[in-house]
Amino acid sequence: MRINIVAGNWKMNTTVSEGVKLVSEIVEKSKDLSNVKLIVAPPFTHIYSVCEKLKGTEIGLSAQNCASEEKGAYTGEVSAEMLANLCVKYAIIGHSERREYYKECSEILLKKTKLALANSISPVFCVGENLNEREENRHFEVVRKQIEEVVFNINENDFEKIIIAYEPVWAIGTGKTATSEQAQEIHAFIRKVLSEKFGKKAENTSILYGGSCKPSNAKEIFAQPDVDGGLIGGASLNADDFIAIAKSF
Repeated sequence: MRINIVAGNWKMNTTVSEGVKLVSEIVEKSKDLSNVKLIVAPPFTHIYSVCEKLKGTEIGLSAQNCASEEKGAYTGEVSAEMLANLCVKYAIIGHSERREYYKECSEILLKKTKLALANSISPVFCVGENLNEREENRHFEVVRKQIEEVVFNINENDFEKIIIAYEPVWAIGTGKTATSEQAQEIHAFIRKVLSEKFGKKAENTSILYGGSCKPSNAKEIFAQPDVDGGLIGGASLNADDFIAIAKSF
């Protein structure tokens, strides 16, 4: 059975004290939620402090990234093992910003995915096409390739631990809007591609929508049969908005 998930990606926002205040508000306001799994992904600097605030709650803690190497002379990197020792249970891997700004290719993302899984961290693996790819009608091709080059290279047991997040990069900050029907179309396609490799197990994979989801459109998007929640950016920095999105199920 699929799990409804609302994950907040704070990106490079908030100081530690601001992050602690935010997560404290989320904990308090989420006490009556029962049909959705909440996950927060603060910056690396906040993880220990946020972890302390999440103890005794059902809210999951995610990293925004992890290193592609196990350990060694990689200045500035944070390994999956280090994260696992800080009660991190999830890691966002392959986010469109990492792919674009830091040129992370599938080879790197596969290494990150395998290291996360080896340390009992569930990857939130991101896929999605940019504006040119959408306008050239190559979105299905692009998303299939991203999945085949990474997710298809893990075993069936590990596949059960993966969450997929679809990002319509073409509809983020471009003035263009993705409709709930477009979200359903690509989510259904993703599930179909996953089923080609993993069969019926793909029915249990949570596929999140990562395209400017907010309280005003979450209910319509989450009503789609293959949309199992959202990877939330800006709206996750406001506890009221984040919880309102979570209550859209």
